[in-house]
Amino acid sequence: MTDSTKAFLRALAEAAIEAADPNVRVPAVLPDAPERAIVIGAGKASAAMARALEFAWSDTELSGVVVTRYGYEVPCDRIEIVAAAHPVPDEAGRIAAQKILEAAKVAGEEDLVIALISGGGSALLTAPAEGISFADKQEVNRQLLRSGADIGEMNTLRKHISAIKGGRLAEAAYPARLLTVLISDVPGDDPAVIASGPTVPDPTTFADAHAVVEKYNLDLPESVRRHLDVAADETPKPGDKVFDKTDLVFAAKPDKSITAAAAVAKAAGYTVVDLGDQLEGEARDLGAEHAALALQCKAGTGPAKAPCVILSGGETTVTMTGNGRGGRNTEYLLGIALALNGAAGIHAVACDTDGVDGSEDNAGAFIGPDTLIAAENSGLSVVDALATNDAYTLFENIGELLVTGPTFTNVNDFRAIVVL
Repeated sequence: MTDSTKAFLRALAEAAIEAADPNVRVPAVLPDAPERAIVIGAGKASAAMARALEFAWSDTELSGVVVTRYGYEVPCDRIEIVAAAHPVPDEAGRIAAQKILEAAKVAGEEDLVIALISGGGSALLTAPAEGISFADKQEVNRQLLRSGADIGEMNTLRKHISAIKGGRLAEAAYPARLLTVLISDVPGDDPAVIASGPTVPDPTTFADAHAVVEKYNLDLPESVRRHLDVAADETPKPGDKVFDKTDLVFAAKPDKSITAAAAVAKAAGYTVVDLGDQLEGEARDLGAEHAALALQCKAGTGPAKAPCVILSGGETTVTMTGNGRGGRNTEYLLGIALALNGAAGIHAVACDTDGVDGSEDNAGAFIGPDTLIAAENSGLSVVDALATNDAYTLFENIGELLVTGPTFTNVNDFRAIVVL
């Protein structure tokens, strides 16, 4: 891959990330500053959102606590920032979730509570339902991450073993006024799915949670299975009085990031094929589908002729069959590379806009016509990497990782294929 092509792909990814910058997006959706507010929140963008709120409401008396992922802390003057583990929760996350619940519960009827919610909040807001141990909650998260379940399915189960998700944080804040500020990281931007919807009504049920367990044959700890079987404490539903004084606004959505990248591509003279921001499915399979589309464009039989850029977003899944290192974006790219088989003039980038693909230190990676040969020259194989879910090792060895560091936002995955 030439340096200029890689630079162009990086520019597309950077445009997508910048379009979701909390420092710009949060102030744009805030109401007029009140005299006082209690701030709570969770997610990879929550600390940056808190700082943006402090700057926008410089004269407001603010208090409260938000929890973010390790490495995503941003210093604030009036709001406490706590860092915890993601994607598998740790003790810091459990303690933070309790502090957030307590901050919500002390709010009075005339108080304003601001909830800053973004992707990653499900793992960071870890307050197990009564009777479930923290260790058992961690085990459920581990199993879900390896199962191949999509984000909606994972969060359905998470809500029903939690004391804070699925509208229960709004329940704790009632009867205070509650405004939720969201940065969406889910296909369709459903507030009930983002961070498992702690401040919004939950349309899912214990029966839905059981269906997820059965579909993926999860081996649940006894305390979790017993809690689901008893089904005694359903999450608050639409129409519940605890939502009478709640409102929400979106600070950033994935579609705006794709629009920003499309503007960069068009300015460079490319035709843009926008596949939307709601694509899901097995990562490697989606990669193969997109490779076929790129080949059609190259041949002049696709939705656009070369030179063009194919853009998409969403959240794919990876069903773990090996113990390698990697994430859904690098696995998606291996699927493309294998299907392209070295086809000339087709290059791609895929990354998570939060800066972390899976649990490694990269946001994503790049592929080009030389990816298979470069892997072979390094003694590696794309086929083997897919079989062991070890995409990170392959891309690290061929020097094609995309490393951004923490981006302090999260609007899900971004993918771009350039057809020259």
